[in-house]
Amino acid sequence: MLCDDAFDRYLHKSPVKHTILLNGFATAYSVRHSRRARNLRITIDPTRGLIATVPLAQHEQTVEPFLRKKARWILKYLSKAKRLEGKTIIKHSKREYEKNKLFVLKTVKERIAFFNSFYKFHHRMIRIRNQTSLWGSCTRTGNLQFNYKLVYLPKRSVDYIVVHELCHLKEHNHSQRFWKLVEKMIPDYKQIRRSLRQYVMQEG
Repeated sequence: MLCDDAFDRYLHKSPVKHTILLNGFATAYSVRHSRRARNLRITIDPTRGLIATVPLAQHEQTVEPFLRKKARWILKYLSKAKRLEGKTIIKHSKREYEKNKLFVLKTVKERIAFFNSFYKFHHRMIRIRNQTSLWGSCTRTGNLQFNYKLVYLPKRSVDYIVVHELCHLKEHNHSQRFWKLVEKMIPDYKQIRRSLRQYVMQEG
């Protein structure tokens, strides 16, 4: 006989596939049963799509009315999930921030020293942040801030971000003059910018 945990794992590995019409859109979803679930709930998984988790004591016929009631929310987040297909998701994590911030700070300082031996721009403080959308930033007072999530990027991408913020010390804009400055050290910056679009930062 399966214990409760083993039975739950068995149920979760055996979702039943269905299709429902939501606001005119044919929408695939899976149903799985759980001993632990107290209420019917829905989740949207980036790889498995829409999943309805049903308590064992609840009849499966309650699922479709519930999905129709939540149709607007479901379609909104399914559309968002589709846009994320093929993307690399990086979750915001305080634990990962604390673990990596000193390493990233050391790396960034080394790369700033290397590139600024050419540019010779004056900057003030260098900080590592757990930013939610930016890889880096430069204040008008000359402070440079970088996201600890640089630890997940290729070295060449890190170099581009460092140079990008360094050049904002001279040109606090994205004018042609700014990009010419970037190009002096990162001639393939356009290709690197495109590659960064594959990364998406999300709440953990």
